[in-house]
Amino acid sequence: MSKRIITISREFGSGGRYLGEKIAERLGMDYYDKEILVKVAEKTGLSQKYIEKVGEGAPIKNHFAYSFVGRNSAGASLEDYMDSMQREVILESVEKGPCVIVGRCADFILRDRTDVLNIFVCGNDKEKTARIMELHNLSEAEAHKLMKETNKKRRVHYEYYTEQRWGEAGNYSICLNSSDIGYEKCIEIICDLASR
Repeated sequence: MSKRIITISREFGSGGRYLGEKIAERLGMDYYDKEILVKVAEKTGLSQKYIEKVGEGAPIKNHFAYSFVGRNSAGASLEDYMDSMQREVILESVEKGPCVIVGRCADFILRDRTDVLNIFVCGNDKEKTARIMELHNLSEAEAHKLMKETNKKRRVHYEYYTEQRWGEAGNYSICLNSSDIGYEKCIEIICDLASR
């Protein structure tokens, strides 16, 4: 296998986490998503619930305000510390063996490696909203609002810590629209690319 690490960045509701789990199963790789949060909680002493809340999404929705949130006299925030610990956990995890990592800016953290396949999964709003409604038992309006807010927070966080545009095709090996292609075809494509 030429690509021993697969990172999956995704829009909320596009099924990126589901794809990551299935790809890891199919290729016999370790799978890291919330497992990273557990390790960060162990390293920092912060609650896993808190880390899950702010570990991948900005607490506010614009870059300027995010840069001033809760900074100490040295200019560092709790989010900066968590980002540093998340990086450390990701770098430790990839040394253990082939794996799939969902989110957490892993594509950027591992950007200098040649054995990484970086995927971005997007979807059509209608299908993403329907998926969120089903998974979270929300009304259509609630699901659509949650999708928009979550994606905005992910974008701000990603762009703040990577200085790259979230979802921009050039930052990834391939971008897939799970609504148009379907989950099974996405899995096939990613597994095929990883095996080349």
